[in-house]
Amino acid sequence: MTGDAEDAGGIVLSKQDLREVSAFAVACAETVLAVFEADQPDDARPRAAVGAAREFARGGERGRALRETASAALKAARSAESEAGREAAWAAMSAAGSAYLHPLAKATQVRHILGAGAYAARAAELAAGDDREVGAAHVRWAVHRATPAVVDVLRRYPAAPRGGGRVGELIRLLDDGLRALTFPG
Repeated sequence: MTGDAEDAGGIVLSKQDLREVSAFAVACAETVLAVFEADQPDDARPRAAVGAAREFARGGERGRALRETASAALKAARSAESEAGREAAWAAMSAAGSAYLHPLAKATQVRHILGAGAYAARAAELAAGDDREVGAAHVRWAVHRATPAVVDVLRRYPAAPRGGGRVGELIRLLDDGLRALTFPG
């Protein structure tokens, strides 16, 4: 990192930009922690990942705790008995990983910004019997939760890539919704 910003491929990201993205990812992932915990009530790894991301968003350092808790949440996803539980753990992993958004002008980086929201939406719809309207409602909630700073960071990147199954569809819904937002001022 050079000073307080990273620059590669034409994108500049400050630590505050990363904190804003992480705060958004935390808000999204928190909504489905209970889905994982209903599946695996004695496994606190996804909650720890969200907590580490929250700490970073509030001014903590980007370091070992984020990497370790993201990895642990990924392992927790593998131990989930339900698809909804797995997706909820991936939302937590994505929240912790959001702090590692790279300043590369590649569409694949959009997943660092929107992954937690998309995985959370998928977990919510699976928990509701694979009700796609539940996922769409979760996406709408996330769009309204985004700050101007998050939208500004997202707009520095190309649109979300094609593919990725249902989570990829949800990422593109979030991407489209956020890019369409206008803010006063």
